[in-house]
Amino acid sequence: MTTHPGHDDVKAAAERIAGVTRTVPVVPAGPAAAGGAEVHFALDFLQHSGSFKDRGAANFVAAHKEAGTLPEAGVVIASGGNAGLACAWAAAAQGVRATVFVPTTAPKVKVDRLRALGADVREAGREYAEALAASRLFAAESGALASHAYDDPYVAAGAGTLLEEILTALPGLDTVIVAVGGGGLFTGTAIAAHHHGVRVVAVEPETCRALNAAVEAGRPVDVPVDSVAADSLGARRASEMALHWARRAGAVSVLVPDASITEARRSLWTDHHLAVEHAAATALAALRTGAYRPGPGERVAVVLCGANTDPATLGQSRSDGL
Repeated sequence: MTTHPGHDDVKAAAERIAGVTRTVPVVPAGPAAAGGAEVHFALDFLQHSGSFKDRGAANFVAAHKEAGTLPEAGVVIASGGNAGLACAWAAAAQGVRATVFVPTTAPKVKVDRLRALGADVREAGREYAEALAASRLFAAESGALASHAYDDPYVAAGAGTLLEEILTALPGLDTVIVAVGGGGLFTGTAIAAHHHGVRVVAVEPETCRALNAAVEAGRPVDVPVDSVAADSLGARRASEMALHWARRAGAVSVLVPDASITEARRSLWTDHHLAVEHAAATALAALRTGAYRPGPGERVAVVLCGANTDPATLGQSRSDGL
C-alpha cells in the first residue's frame, strides 16, 4: 500500500472486514436538526468496541495476518482510549497480544474497558504524543508490531468503509460531517467521498485544531491540545495523509467552541437518547452553531463516531479526564 491510500485500498478493507465489523445504522435526525436540510445520524459508535476505530483496527490486523507479519510479541499502540480499545478487540479476535499505552488523562471508563478486553495497559505522559513516544520505544525493544491511532494506511482505509456503508443507506448523499483528531477517520472518509462526489466537512474544537492548522500552514504543524473532546481528538498534529486528502477532496474545515460541543452532546442525550462522547458531538456542533450551514434539501450525514463515555457525565460540562 502507498503512503497515501486510495479508493482501491478502501475496497480491499471492506472485503477484509466484511462480517467482522458491524454495518452502520443510519437514522433520520428529525426536523429540528437543521432547517431545510435532510439530516441523518450515522451511528458508528455501535461498533464492538464502541467507536468507528474497529474498522481500521480490524483491517490493520487482518492485513498483517495475511502478509505473515504479525510477530510473537503482538501489537502495540498509543491511544487516548478508542483506538486502543479497537486494537485490543481486533487483536483478541485473532488471538494476538495487545499492549496499549495511554496518557494518564485517559478517561477511566476507557482504561477499564481496555483491561477487560485483555490488553496490557501502560500509562505514559499526560498527552497522546507522550504515550506515542513510549509505545514506539516499546516496539523497538520488544519486537511488537506498532500500530497507530490514525497515521497508518490500513487504519485510514478501514475507516473509509464507513462512508461506503452510509451511501448504501443514503443514496444521493450530498455531505458527510466528521469530527477530526489526527485524521484517520477523516482520511478514509475523504477518500471515499472524493470517489463518490460527496462533500466532506471536517470539524474540530477551536482549541484542538490539528487539521485546520495544517491546512492553514500548508503542512502538518504542532498545535496546543486543550478541549473537552481531547481524549479522542487530542492529536498534537494531523497526519500527512489527512492533509493530502483535505486538499484533494476540497474538504471544508470548520471549528467549534467547547461549549457548543458540550451542548450538542447533551442534546443528543435529551432529544435522541443517544449517549455519546464529546468527539461524536463535535460533528453535530458544526450544524448547531452554523459553522456549517447546509442548503435547503441538502442530504447530510453526521457521523457519531464514539460512545466510550461515562453516562453519569451527560449532564456535566466536562468529561472525566482530558
